[in-house]
Amino acid sequence: MVVGRSRGRGLFAEGDFVSDALSSISLHRRGRERLDLPLFVGLAALGLLGATFIYSATREQLLIAGFNPHYYLERQLGFVLGGIAVMWALSMIDYRRLEVLATPIYICSILALAGVFVAGQSALGAQRWYNLGIVQVQPSEFTVLSIILAVATFCGRRSEGLRMYDIWRLLVMALMPVGLIVLQPDLGTSIIIVLVVAGMMVIAGVPPRFMTFLAIAGSIGLAGAIFFNVLQKYQVDRFVSFLNQNSTNSNIQSLLYEVANAKAAIGAGGLSGAGLFHGMQTTLGYVPEQRTDFIFTAVGEQFGFIGSTALVLLLAFVAWRIWSTGRTARDTMGRVLAVGVFIFFSFSCFENMGMTMGIMPVTGIPLPLISYGGSAVLVFYMAGGLVLSVSRRSGS
Repeated sequence: MVVGRSRGRGLFAEGDFVSDALSSISLHRRGRERLDLPLFVGLAALGLLGATFIYSATREQLLIAGFNPHYYLERQLGFVLGGIAVMWALSMIDYRRLEVLATPIYICSILALAGVFVAGQSALGAQRWYNLGIVQVQPSEFTVLSIILAVATFCGRRSEGLRMYDIWRLLVMALMPVGLIVLQPDLGTSIIIVLVVAGMMVIAGVPPRFMTFLAIAGSIGLAGAIFFNVLQKYQVDRFVSFLNQNSTNSNIQSLLYEVANAKAAIGAGGLSGAGLFHGMQTTLGYVPEQRTDFIFTAVGEQFGFIGSTALVLLLAFVAWRIWSTGRTARDTMGRVLAVGVFIFFSFSCFENMGMTMGIMPVTGIPLPLISYGGSAVLVFYMAGGLVLSVSRRSGS
């Protein structure tokens, strides 16, 4: 699908993509002075802290099993350092030069999503990953970023405002990947895409009455998907089980097993926690998927309320810097792009920590830069690089 008209700006219109990156590095020294250093350091610190938490959550279990206790630490550090390098490189490139790549990236993301049904790997009842040997790649995570770039480009090319025809094109652009992701199934990422696109549309100037209409239509569509079994019963039960935590139904309680152990681990931390590499829930592996979806429980048990609050404040600080970049962006594309990343980052934090405490459904959304996983780490650092690029050129 074509995301918009180029308005005559081709890859070589004002210098090619590579030369622009080099010129940004060598000719614009003032750009380096405008790097949002607090945001860069905050994102880097999150990745390094995440590697530490992952190590603390897996070290004892690997030792007991007779494996290398540094296995997950070494892999995550590799992901983080590589991600920081990619973030720096993207920050040096003028985000407006990425406009020409928005459509190809979007098309590739659609093809990658469709390809998992043919060549993807199935695990835990989901068909979401490509197995590349040493790593597994989840294309749905990269799709969120491709849609943010595509929507920002689309809106940026329409300085006169969005017509109704443009709004419908945006909806089609978003619904195509959402449909493929729901079929995997991956409801968490689907929800993120819907929220991100909705927020970006509001910033781009879509009238509130039309957004209200979309919310109503979306609710009716969701009800229809449940009624016609587009969403399977176990998916719906898992999604709403957090609302029935006191139920005596055995099926609901089995779905809440992870949440029960997660809440026990966080509660055991108390005020100051049991300390690094301590805590029964963590060291004995009582919390399923602790290094990925439930990594916040390791923070809660080992560092307690104080450590958990410190991590939440660091995440909030990074989110605030991203939001501030959107407010000071010099054009529509930069503003919409930064807001899209803000929603992506902020909702992922809220949903992940919320599900570990039993106030949000278990959806498999990772805690940004803290949960284990190369795909997620790279995506969030790429998103950070785009925001840093916008920040460098704000007011220039």
